[in-house]
Amino acid sequence: MPSQSGRSDSVIELRAPLADNDVRRLKAGDEVVLCGVVYTARDMAHKRLCAALDDGQELPIDLNGAVIYFVGPTPARPGAVIGAAGPTTSSRMDPFSPKLIAHGLRATMGKGYRSDEVRQALKEYGAVHLATLGGAGALLSKHIVGAEIVAYEDLGTEAIRRLEVVDFPAVVAYDAAGGSVYDMIRDRSGV
Repeated sequence: MPSQSGRSDSVIELRAPLADNDVRRLKAGDEVVLCGVVYTARDMAHKRLCAALDDGQELPIDLNGAVIYFVGPTPARPGAVIGAAGPTTSSRMDPFSPKLIAHGLRATMGKGYRSDEVRQALKEYGAVHLATLGGAGALLSKHIVGAEIVAYEDLGTEAIRRLEVVDFPAVVAYDAAGGSVYDMIRDRSGV
Protein backbone atom coordinates (compact mmCIF):
# COMPACT_ATOMS: atom_id res chain seq x y z
CA MET A 1 0.00 0.00 0.00
CA PRO A 2 1.60 3.33 -1.02
CA SER A 3 2.05 5.95 1.69
CA GLN A 4 1.36 9.67 1.21
CA SER A 5 4.95 10.03 -0.01
CA GLY A 6 4.14 7.59 -2.82
CA ARG A 7 6.35 4.87 -1.35
CA SER A 8 5.16 1.43 -0.36
CA ASP A 9 4.79 1.01 3.41
CA SER A 10 7.27 -1.86 3.15
CA VAL A 11 10.10 0.40 1.93
CA ILE A 12 12.59 1.17 4.72
CA GLU A 13 14.09 4.65 4.93
CA LEU A 14 17.74 4.66 5.97
CA ARG A 15 19.64 7.74 7.17
CA ALA A 16 23.32 7.79 6.30
CA PRO A 17 25.68 7.63 8.08
CA LEU A 18 24.01 4.45 9.29
CA ALA A 19 23.34 3.43 12.88
CA ASP A 20 24.43 -0.09 13.81
CA ASN A 21 20.94 -1.17 14.92
CA ASP A 22 19.42 0.04 11.63
CA VAL A 23 21.92 -2.04 9.65
CA ARG A 24 21.46 -5.19 11.73
CA ARG A 25 17.67 -5.18 11.36
CA LEU A 26 17.86 -5.23 7.56
CA LYS A 27 17.14 -8.51 5.77
CA ALA A 28 18.11 -9.66 2.30
CA GLY A 29 15.36 -8.59 -0.09
CA ASP A 30 14.31 -5.50 1.90
CA GLU A 31 13.59 -2.48 -0.27
CA VAL A 32 15.25 0.66 1.06
CA VAL A 33 15.66 4.31 0.23
CA LEU A 34 18.77 6.13 1.39
CA CYS A 35 18.78 9.71 2.63
CA GLY A 36 21.84 11.60 3.83
CA VAL A 37 25.54 11.33 2.98
CA VAL A 38 26.89 8.64 0.67
CA TYR A 39 30.48 8.50 -0.60
CA THR A 40 31.50 7.34 -4.06
CA ALA A 41 34.54 5.16 -4.67
CA ARG A 42 35.71 2.72 -7.29
CA ASP A 43 38.79 0.52 -7.74
CA MET A 44 41.58 3.10 -7.57
CA ALA A 45 40.05 5.01 -4.66
CA HIS A 46 39.57 1.75 -2.75
CA LYS A 47 43.20 0.84 -3.38
CA ARG A 48 44.33 4.21 -1.99
CA LEU A 49 42.06 3.98 1.06
CA CYS A 50 43.45 0.54 1.91
CA ALA A 51 47.04 1.70 1.35
CA ALA A 52 46.41 4.63 3.71
CA LEU A 53 45.10 2.23 6.36
CA ASP A 54 48.13 -0.04 5.87
CA ASP A 55 50.43 2.98 6.32
CA GLY A 56 48.61 4.18 9.44
CA GLN A 57 47.46 7.37 7.73
CA GLU A 58 44.23 9.21 8.46
CA LEU A 59 41.58 8.58 5.82
CA PRO A 60 40.07 11.47 3.86
CA ILE A 61 36.56 10.26 4.80
CA ASP A 62 35.05 8.95 8.03
CA LEU A 63 34.15 5.29 7.53
CA ASN A 64 32.14 4.98 10.75
CA GLY A 65 28.59 4.18 9.64
CA ALA A 66 29.46 5.19 6.09
CA VAL A 67 27.89 4.05 2.83
CA ILE A 68 30.14 3.76 -0.23
CA TYR A 69 28.47 3.70 -3.63
CA PHE A 70 30.49 2.04 -6.38
CA VAL A 71 30.03 4.64 -9.11
CA GLY A 72 32.03 6.84 -11.44
CA PRO A 73 29.49 9.51 -12.40
CA THR A 74 29.54 11.26 -15.75
CA PRO A 75 30.13 15.03 -15.84
CA ALA A 76 27.16 17.15 -14.84
CA ARG A 77 25.25 19.00 -17.52
CA PRO A 78 24.82 22.75 -17.02
CA GLY A 79 22.56 23.36 -14.04
CA ALA A 80 22.73 19.73 -12.86
CA VAL A 81 24.30 18.50 -9.62
CA ILE A 82 25.83 15.41 -11.22
CA GLY A 83 25.72 13.44 -14.45
CA ALA A 84 24.46 9.89 -14.83
CA ALA A 85 25.34 7.91 -11.71
CA GLY A 86 24.74 4.22 -12.33
CA PRO A 87 26.39 1.48 -10.29
CA THR A 88 29.67 -0.24 -11.08
CA THR A 89 30.12 -4.01 -10.79
CA SER A 90 30.61 -4.63 -7.08
CA SER A 91 32.99 -7.58 -7.36
CA ARG A 92 35.71 -5.22 -8.61
CA MET A 93 35.95 -3.86 -5.05
CA ASP A 94 36.07 -7.31 -3.39
CA PRO A 95 39.84 -7.25 -2.73
CA PHE A 96 39.44 -4.04 -0.70
CA SER A 97 36.00 -4.16 0.92
CA PRO A 98 36.74 -6.45 3.91
CA LYS A 99 39.43 -4.08 5.22
CA LEU A 100 37.15 -1.04 4.91
CA ILE A 101 34.24 -2.89 6.53
CA ALA A 102 36.55 -3.82 9.43
CA HIS A 103 37.25 -0.09 9.86
CA GLY A 104 33.60 0.96 10.20
CA LEU A 105 32.09 0.97 6.70
CA ARG A 106 28.51 -0.20 7.18
CA ALA A 107 27.13 -0.42 3.65
CA THR A 108 28.42 -0.82 0.14
CA MET A 109 26.24 -0.30 -2.90
CA GLY A 110 26.64 -1.40 -6.50
CA LYS A 111 25.45 -4.15 -8.81
CA GLY A 112 26.08 -7.87 -8.85
CA TYR A 113 27.52 -10.49 -6.57
CA ARG A 114 30.09 -10.20 -3.76
CA SER A 115 32.79 -12.71 -2.84
CA ASP A 116 32.62 -15.11 0.09
CA GLU A 117 35.31 -13.00 1.83
CA VAL A 118 33.15 -9.87 1.58
CA ARG A 119 30.07 -11.75 2.75
CA GLN A 120 32.03 -13.02 5.76
CA ALA A 121 33.16 -9.46 6.60
CA LEU A 122 29.55 -8.24 6.37
CA LYS A 123 28.56 -10.87 8.95
CA GLU A 124 31.58 -10.37 11.20
CA TYR A 125 31.29 -6.58 11.43
CA GLY A 126 27.54 -6.04 10.97
CA ALA A 127 27.37 -4.48 7.53
CA VAL A 128 25.23 -4.88 4.39
CA HIS A 129 25.61 -4.72 0.63
CA LEU A 130 22.90 -2.89 -1.28
CA ALA A 131 22.10 -3.45 -4.95
CA THR A 132 20.75 -0.70 -7.13
CA LEU A 133 19.58 -0.37 -10.71
CA GLY A 134 22.18 -1.06 -13.37
CA GLY A 135 21.53 0.91 -16.57
CA ALA A 136 19.50 3.56 -14.75
CA GLY A 137 22.21 6.15 -14.07
CA ALA A 138 20.14 9.09 -15.33
CA LEU A 139 17.20 8.10 -13.14
CA LEU A 140 19.38 7.50 -10.07
CA SER A 141 21.08 10.89 -10.47
CA LYS A 142 17.72 12.55 -9.78
CA HIS A 143 18.02 11.30 -6.19
CA ILE A 144 21.35 13.10 -5.73
CA VAL A 145 20.85 16.68 -4.53
CA GLY A 146 24.46 17.56 -3.74
CA ALA A 147 27.89 16.37 -4.89
CA GLU A 148 31.44 17.48 -4.17
CA ILE A 149 34.85 15.90 -4.65
CA VAL A 150 36.43 15.29 -1.23
CA ALA A 151 39.49 13.16 -2.06
CA TYR A 152 41.74 11.92 -4.85
CA GLU A 153 40.67 14.54 -7.38
CA ASP A 154 43.45 13.34 -9.70
CA LEU A 155 41.41 10.16 -10.31
CA GLY A 156 38.84 12.13 -12.32
CA THR A 157 35.54 10.27 -12.45
CA GLU A 158 36.91 7.84 -9.84
CA ALA A 159 37.62 10.59 -7.29
CA ILE A 160 35.81 10.19 -3.97
CA ARG A 161 32.70 12.33 -3.89
CA ARG A 162 30.46 13.21 -0.98
CA LEU A 163 26.89 12.88 -2.22
CA GLU A 164 23.75 14.17 -0.55
CA VAL A 165 20.98 11.74 -1.49
CA VAL A 166 17.22 11.76 -1.03
CA ASP A 167 15.11 8.61 -1.42
CA PHE A 168 17.90 6.81 -3.30
CA PRO A 169 16.43 3.35 -4.12
CA ALA A 170 18.17 0.06 -3.41
CA VAL A 171 17.57 -3.52 -2.28
CA VAL A 172 19.44 -5.31 0.49
CA ALA A 173 21.42 -7.88 -1.50
CA TYR A 174 23.45 -9.27 1.42
CA ASP A 175 22.51 -8.71 5.05
CA ALA A 176 24.56 -8.75 8.26
CA ALA A 177 23.23 -12.19 9.22
CA GLY A 178 24.51 -13.84 6.03
CA GLY A 179 21.28 -13.67 4.02
CA SER A 180 21.48 -13.21 0.25
CA VAL A 181 18.77 -11.99 -2.11
CA TYR A 182 20.55 -13.90 -4.88
CA ASP A 183 20.28 -17.15 -2.91
CA MET A 184 16.61 -16.41 -2.24
CA ILE A 185 15.91 -15.91 -5.95
CA ARG A 186 17.83 -19.07 -6.89
CA ASP A 187 15.96 -21.10 -4.25
CA ARG A 188 12.57 -19.80 -5.42
CA SER A 189 13.34 -20.49 -9.06
CA GLY A 190 14.56 -24.01 -8.38
CA VAL A 191 17.70 -23.47 -10.47
